[in-house]
Amino acid sequence: MIIAKFVLSIFQQNSRIVACEKTGRAIAIDPGADSSEMVELIRDKGWELQAVALTHGHLDHVGGTKFLEAAFPEAEVILHKDDEDLYYELPQQPLMMGLPQVQLSALGLDYEQPPMLTRNWEHGERYEVGELVFDVYHCPGHTRGHIVLAEKNEKMVFVGDCLFAGSIGRTDLPGGDYDQLMNSINENIISLGDDFIVYSGHGPETTVGDERQNNPFLNGTYALGRGRYV
Repeated sequence: MIIAKFVLSIFQQNSRIVACEKTGRAIAIDPGADSSEMVELIRDKGWELQAVALTHGHLDHVGGTKFLEAAFPEAEVILHKDDEDLYYELPQQPLMMGLPQVQLSALGLDYEQPPMLTRNWEHGERYEVGELVFDVYHCPGHTRGHIVLAEKNEKMVFVGDCLFAGSIGRTDLPGGDYDQLMNSINENIISLGDDFIVYSGHGPETTVGDERQNNPFLNGTYALGRGRYV
């Protein structure tokens, strides 16, 4: 597996190209903003981009979808059905966050309508990228339609905004639910095993084991509604 990371947008979001080294087939996971560097890398390496693989519908994870789809029109665009509303409301998402219309262009948040989705992720499906095989898990809590992609042979999991080094995704946005997110993390990420590398949507890589032991949301030192730490 080859992984190329691009930190994009004012949200410093980790957008990645993941390629099968043997076949040259690749996916783009969560293109957060337009990036000519992503397009140039795919073309320079001679990779075949088969999909824009979206973990969820927030603007900082889908903002570059139109740009990539225009460069690689044969690529699928895949998202879980429960986040379709967020995805298709992309131009309105900054306004929902309270940002004034006059500031959007300067912030790089003046979005056009995103391209039509090709299809939806299904919980439990296995998605092949050359010789790579990703298990798809529906992990609601940060958004209703969040998914994660686990490559079990490589012991790697791409978790979007479910889990971070030392923290978890926000649950105070529309569609968020703290209890649901914690259940998703425990059932579909922690259960993979301590040796899995965790690739998050923001911040550094970590491991399941490190988070299970040290993340205050997972080791029992944090409880929602009872002060910050208990």
